[in-house]
Amino acid sequence: MNILLKSAKIVNEATKEIHLKKRDILIKNGVIEKIGVQIDAPPKTKIVEHKNLHVSLGWMDTGVSFGEPGYEERETIDNGLQTAARSGFTDVLLNPNSFPLPDSSSDIVFLKNASKGHVTNLHPLGNLTVSGEGESLAELYDMKNAGAVGFYDFKHAVTNPNLLKIALQYAQNFDGIVLSFPLDNHIAGKGIVNEGIVSTRLGLKGIPAMAEELQVSRDLFILEYTGGKLHIPTISTANSVKLIAAAKKKGLKVTCSVAVHNLIKTDDDLEDFETHYKVLPPLRTTKDCKELIKGLTNGTIDFVTSDHTPLNIELKKVEFDNADYGTIGLESSFGALNQLFDIEETIEILTRGRKTFGIEVPELREGTKANLTIFDPNTEYTFSEDHISSSSKNSLFLNTVLKGTVLGTISNNQVHLNH
Repeated sequence: MNILLKSAKIVNEATKEIHLKKRDILIKNGVIEKIGVQIDAPPKTKIVEHKNLHVSLGWMDTGVSFGEPGYEERETIDNGLQTAARSGFTDVLLNPNSFPLPDSSSDIVFLKNASKGHVTNLHPLGNLTVSGEGESLAELYDMKNAGAVGFYDFKHAVTNPNLLKIALQYAQNFDGIVLSFPLDNHIAGKGIVNEGIVSTRLGLKGIPAMAEELQVSRDLFILEYTGGKLHIPTISTANSVKLIAAAKKKGLKVTCSVAVHNLIKTDDDLEDFETHYKVLPPLRTTKDCKELIKGLTNGTIDFVTSDHTPLNIELKKVEFDNADYGTIGLESSFGALNQLFDIEETIEILTRGRKTFGIEVPELREGTKANLTIFDPNTEYTFSEDHISSSSKNSLFLNTVLKGTVLGTISNNQVHLNH
C-alpha cells in the first residue's frame, strides 16, 4: 500500500536534520521512499492530512496481557493487537498470563502464529518456571529459539533465590533476559493496597513498600553475584528507584519499568473503594510518584508500560477485597504520559525498549521499513468507555482528563488509521 503523510511534524531526535520539522513522507510498499518539504502524491496513494499531524517511530509497550488462550472473553490476540495499533503501539511484549501458560517452545510458536498479519508486532515472554509454579525452570533455550524475548512468571515473585541464581547463570549462555516481579510475599501477606494512612483509614490490609524493596534488593544482590541480564517490571516505590540507580552505577545489567498509572494515581484515589484502582503493585503515595517520575527522567527507570490487564466484569464488580488486580491501559497510555511530559520526552519514553529485548530498532529515514505512529499531541478529552476498544473495560483512567490523540500506525506494510 502507498501512503503519503502531508506536512507531518517529525518527532525523532535520532534524525537531527528533520527533528521537529514539518515534512511530507511518502511510503511505498512498506518502505519510506521519500521525506521532503513538498511531495506530490503518485497515483493510487492514500493521502493522510490532519491539522496538527505529528509522526514518530512506532511505539513499544514492554508489558501487556491478552486472554488467549484460555480467557478469550477478556481479550483475544486479534482484538488485543488491533487495540494496540489503535493506541499507537507497533510493538508489544506479551506477558505470560493465559491458560495454559506459555512454558514451552510450541506455546511460543502458537502465540507468534496467532499474531501474524497484524500492524502491531507481538513479542511473547515465556514463563520462567514450568506452569509458573516457581519450582523448576521452563524450557528457556527452546523458547528463546522459538521467539520468546524474555522469561517471566507474570506478577509472581521468584521466591526461591537459588532458582533466580540458576536462571541468571543459564540465560547468559544465549543472551537471555530474566524478569523478576518485585514483591516479597511473606512481607506482603494478605495486603491488597499500599500500607499507610489511607489503608488504615479505609480498613484495608496494606502491602508495605518494604515488600517490594526487599525483593529488589535481594534480586540485585543475586545479579551482582551471577552476572547476566535482569529486568524488574513495574516498580512502584521511591526506594526501589534508589536501589536500582545504585546497581546501575556499579555496572550491573539491570533494567526496570514502571506502570503508567503508578506515575499518576495514588492511594488517595481509593476513597470510593473503586475496584478499577486495585492493581499490583498497588498505587502508592504522592512522594513515590514524584520519585518514579524523576527516575524516569534521569534514566534510572528504563521503560513505562501500560500494564494492560483485561478482566471480565465479574472479576471487578465485587467487594474491593475480592476483586482481581489489574487495569487495562493501552488506550490511555499516551494520553496519560503526555499529561506529565512534553511531547519530545513522551515520544522518547514510548520508543524505548527494543534493544533491551533484542528487537530490531526501526529508523525514520529514506530507504528504511516504515514503523511509525501518527498522532496529535494537543487534543484534550475526558477518557470514557467510548475510547476503549478492548473487550474488557476495567480502566482506572475512566473519567480522567488525558492529552493527545493517536491517529494511526504504520508497520509491516500495513496501515491502521483511526479517523
